[in-house]
Amino acid sequence: MPQVIYDLSQIDFDAPGKQHYQVAFHLDSNWGYSLLPLTVINGLRGPTSTAVAAIGGTHGNEYEGQVAVKRLCNDLDPAVMRGRVILIPQLSESACVANKRESPLDHVNMNRAFPGNPRGTISYRISNFVKTRILPQVQVVLDIHSGGNEAIFPLCASFHPIPDPVQRAEIAKVAQLFDTPFILLYSSQMASGLLTDEAEAMGKITIGGEFGFAESTNPKGTRHAYEGIKNVLRHYGVLEGDIIKIDPDRPAPSRFVQAVNLQDYIPCPQNGIWEPTVSVGVDVNEGDLLGRLHDFSDHASKPIEIRAHCSGALTMLYFGAVCRKGLTLYVIGQDVHL
Repeated sequence: MPQVIYDLSQIDFDAPGKQHYQVAFHLDSNWGYSLLPLTVINGLRGPTSTAVAAIGGTHGNEYEGQVAVKRLCNDLDPAVMRGRVILIPQLSESACVANKRESPLDHVNMNRAFPGNPRGTISYRISNFVKTRILPQVQVVLDIHSGGNEAIFPLCASFHPIPDPVQRAEIAKVAQLFDTPFILLYSSQMASGLLTDEAEAMGKITIGGEFGFAESTNPKGTRHAYEGIKNVLRHYGVLEGDIIKIDPDRPAPSRFVQAVNLQDYIPCPQNGIWEPTVSVGVDVNEGDLLGRLHDFSDHASKPIEIRAHCSGALTMLYFGAVCRKGLTLYVIGQDVHL
């Protein structure tokens, strides 16, 4: 059984071999704890210059990362490893248990809570733990996401535009190790308080990604997440062996696309029932019909036609039928060469 940790200073990041912990964060409303799963592995074959953290469950209703990282907690063998790997399969443990995007304990989205607050509500205390205790231990941060019940993405690794050319080049190289059809450069203006924002600002090689949707566990997405993380470990010498081709049936390399401006994220113009007419991942031309928005308060009314505002690759579509005014309906990305 994992060791329960009440005092954060008792986590031994240097212990050789594999250590499983449950880190206890006291609840805000009653006596008890949210137990955050944490595995620290220090390879027995010696050090490397690069340590890696892999994180799932930043949002509780996104399961590919949770499953992939949990499997690695069991599968990685310190006897054949070098260096350090830190694994957190359920970062917002309470949200994961509840199958919610946000924690039901404080109604906070963990991926809007960084850098956190050691005296804040539970999500802010966990994010502060990651900021102050986890990120300083590693040089590479992998935050595995999917669309939950909000959006459909093509399988993609992702990162923000990075001003530092050396950091950006290494991030682009590492993103390709996930062998996803797309690699998305996305806007850092859409939200604040992201885990990836924090890690990037600290100079970490930081990769996000979208590996499924619909609150399911997509087999292909889980495979890309699991094998992609292992490819990263091979790249940095933590594991021996060659980088593997995760999707051998797709001969084309990963395609870099960018949606870095707020104007690329098109909001729903009014409440309605969303009827998409295209599939995510396809190329569209300006003016193409992407879907219809229906108002059933007047069933005789014509739907609002949603047409592409520009040409490019459709990199996100709203998932649910019921869509509220202001939620992002779609994103179109432009090809970019890195």
